[in-house]
Amino acid sequence: MTTLRGKTAITGVGHTAWGKHPDRDRLSLMTEAAAAAIADAGLEKDQIDAVLVKMANSAPSILWGQKVAEALGLQPTIGLSLDQGGAACTGLATYAALAIEAGMIENALILYADTPRTGSRAAMHRPRGDDSVMGWYSVAAGYAMLHRAYQEAHAAPPEDFGIIAVQARAHGAANPHAHLRLPLSMEEYLSGPLLIEPMRRDDCCLVSDGGAAIVLGATARARNPARAVPVLGLGQAQESWEVHLRPDLLRTRAEASGQMAFDMAGIDRGDISFAQLYDCFTVTVLQTLEDYGLAPRGQAGAKARAEGIGLDGWLPLNTSGGLLSESGTPGLQLIIEAVRQLRGEAVLQLPAPRFGLVSNQGGTMHTHATMILGEPQ
Repeated sequence: MTTLRGKTAITGVGHTAWGKHPDRDRLSLMTEAAAAAIADAGLEKDQIDAVLVKMANSAPSILWGQKVAEALGLQPTIGLSLDQGGAACTGLATYAALAIEAGMIENALILYADTPRTGSRAAMHRPRGDDSVMGWYSVAAGYAMLHRAYQEAHAAPPEDFGIIAVQARAHGAANPHAHLRLPLSMEEYLSGPLLIEPMRRDDCCLVSDGGAAIVLGATARARNPARAVPVLGLGQAQESWEVHLRPDLLRTRAEASGQMAFDMAGIDRGDISFAQLYDCFTVTVLQTLEDYGLAPRGQAGAKARAEGIGLDGWLPLNTSGGLLSESGTPGLQLIIEAVRQLRGEAVLQLPAPRFGLVSNQGGTMHTHATMILGEPQ
């Protein structure tokens, strides 16, 4: 599976400030992020011929892709909105890469914006069917079940989860663009309040307003090849069953998604220079590390504590703060940070990274999408 390897590249990235935007709507945030990404790609607006948008959680809308294109003043060949939860941004990049390779389009704008911090958070705390009367309520409840299952199966101490939060907050504290720039010690994590037992407050990501965009185009036609980051591998997989119906809570479909991306990229796990992993909750990171084959089953937290996940650690992880510190928005910021690392433009820059791994996931570990990026040529 190597057909798409290196054929497309991320040529432009852009985002708004993260945090609170009480006086902004989704379209204005998307317009700002899109303009920044198009300029970063060295393109004119009329060279964009696909507008691919992740559906906004706070206010789902029909024909959202077309409404966004209208707000941008574009008449693209392809305009669409996709709902795969937090996996949608990498999912959209996959479909854009296929369309570019098929010759249908040349430059795709992939973007997302929402205002759950100052607008509606209904999608995050909705009741879960008839079981809501027993406490099955909110996104966090499902992840607390996964957290409990992992903790009990592997006898994982709280510190295994805490290291993910502590390191994300350390990176976010050093990132001037982060929504939450407040370091967290392990002692503070352990003494923090329980949200849904055994999950603590700092196991949970932020709720942030903001917008982000990337431009994907054919690598061979990039306006500035030295800043065009090639897409080497892409993968997707999904879990169809709700959490309490799954036969195994200790493995996710990230395993299949990751394998697909590694097969396409043609590299080994040990070649990865850094990872930007979807960290909506700390347990998500532990499971993803293990499903990707980057850590032994049940040992991701212990390995992270022993060998480090900071800039000089075994695997530098979420180097701009991730969802736990930079922005609680679904996934594009992780791709943007990977692009900046490989360009040598990150705030917390690694020395000469070669390959970056990005994970997106949606629902309660329902949908999974994986991207492997390489250094510009």
